[in-house]
Amino acid sequence: MTLGMEIRALDLDSASVDDMRTQLAEHGVLILRDQPLDDRRFLTFLRRFGDLMFTEGETPVAGYPDLNVVSNVGRTTPPKSTFHVDTTYVPNPPAYTALRAVSVPAVGGSTLFSDQYAAYESLPATVKADLAGRTVTHRVTGVASDTESSAEHPLLAVHPVSGRTALALSAPARCVAISGMNSDEAHETIRYLFEHSTRTENVLQHAWAADDVVMWDNRCVMHRADHSGVVGDRVMHRAMVASTETVSVV
Repeated sequence: MTLGMEIRALDLDSASVDDMRTQLAEHGVLILRDQPLDDRRFLTFLRRFGDLMFTEGETPVAGYPDLNVVSNVGRTTPPKSTFHVDTTYVPNPPAYTALRAVSVPAVGGSTLFSDQYAAYESLPATVKADLAGRTVTHRVTGVASDTESSAEHPLLAVHPVSGRTALALSAPARCVAISGMNSDEAHETIRYLFEHSTRTENVLQHAWAADDVVMWDNRCVMHRADHSGVVGDRVMHRAMVASTETVSVV
């Protein structure tokens, strides 16, 4: 795919959800410029895609419990971020995540995305064959929770819309086991696959502007925030859309 598609001044009230699902499956990321939305309109738009999810332990937006705040305000050290997929430690992770820019810093604060179709397609044939049919166990980390949660998902997953295969990972700290491998083999394999996925040539960097809305398909991209060298407030409101489709195993 060509990672990332930029669209300006789209009417989100009337835009075809089916078309946008196809665009997300094909391009991974939709960068919707010139969208001066408030939280109410942001939620109205996202609910057209399905039911919303919320990650336990995140900070909700006042008056909008389906949204959470992503912010550097009041922090003495930058937040930490590595490439990951949101909330993969549940049996049915979100299909989509969206961010609305509330405050954009004067310098820095980009969000980066990795093309997981390309990550799979560029693997050596022997590695593809070895990984076929395997699952990876995802475990919650870094989120305040009274219970530890984990779930198994295909490592090579066929996207339900595009029909293409993606290398389905998250941050290495969250990927704790691979079926049919011992602990050392799984750790080394996850490290290799993560580094392979996040090579520079496989990554899109989005520089935020005022009134940006960015939405991405968690089934074919990973993402991370770049908090290095940020000058000014970086505040986003985030929502996640639950999946209604099942990925299939290669």
